[in-house]
Amino acid sequence: MRVLVLVACVAWVCSGCAVIAVADAVVTTGAVIVKTGVKATGAVVGAVLPD
Repeated sequence: MRVLVLVACVAWVCSGCAVIAVADAVVTTGAVIVKTGVKATGAVVGAVLPD
């Protein structure tokens, strides 16, 4: 019984780490996409508007 509880606890802790890692990856990817979009928009505006 103790082994089963220990295995369940380890699995729960590891799955929690995986969820955090996936969430972190999604946030990082989203930030990179937004940053790239802002740079592209700035480049387009800079190309369209004369100095």
